[in-house]
Amino acid sequence: MNRILTELEQKIQECLRTYLPEIKETELEENGTVYYMNGKNGTEFDWYVNDRLSDFMVFYDDEDKLGAIKASVYRDGGMLIYVYDDQGKNVRQEIKDMYLDVTEEEMLKLAVMLRDAADDKRIWDASIQGLDTDTEPDSAAVEKFVTNGQYYGAIRTRKDLLRKTACVSRKIFDEGWIVGYMVRDEVLNENDSGWSFMAGNEGEEYANDYRNLVLMTVGAVYQRDPAIFRHIDSPVGTSFVRVSPEAFEPDEEGKKIYMEQREH
Repeated sequence: MNRILTELEQKIQECLRTYLPEIKETELEENGTVYYMNGKNGTEFDWYVNDRLSDFMVFYDDEDKLGAIKASVYRDGGMLIYVYDDQGKNVRQEIKDMYLDVTEEEMLKLAVMLRDAADDKRIWDASIQGLDTDTEPDSAAVEKFVTNGQYYGAIRTRKDLLRKTACVSRKIFDEGWIVGYMVRDEVLNENDSGWSFMAGNEGEEYANDYRNLVLMTVGAVYQRDPAIFRHIDSPVGTSFVRVSPEAFEPDEEGKKIYMEQREH
């Protein structure tokens, strides 16, 4: 097995002994096997969008099979580890100050190896012991992996925008209306997305009263109304109206806004 994965496995086992000393190996799935959880996003997505590999997990061996350990490994070798007790239902310990002895170049090669050994072979959420990670990828494989990063730019931009603030009508926030109109203006500061989200039935007087508006993250609006996601990286000066339950179109004079009030 790859040297870095061996070191990772050792650190995870150390966390088990330190923070879950009461748990026996026989109480863990496959006696504490470490699994590479690439089945949700895939190696490339997590590398380019989340700046890390897909998570590594150790599971409890019971009916629910919840996690005992979750380890995220970032591009610089830094690790974020969560230790769960109560059969995976409670976080006992969060560990932030642990690092693997690696360079960023070595981490990149490991990402390529995991993509080749797992994702490309359609092996999902498997034991790291069973993955073929002994052979270092050649320069062509690394170059292809790096080139593929360009395809994740829009997703990463949208993800970054989810953390920024937006101006939201209380028709959406308080009354449960879906977004009917969205417009992006110049940003006010580094935390501002520039977006304003309205239901479409506010009226001029309502919209001009600041008490009828709230600041929320774009991510909070997205959780209420996922249909906005594909448009949130549109440039300043653009606006959209909703034309159906799931679709927006560029705002044009006279275009009718689809409005709907949902339970909230």
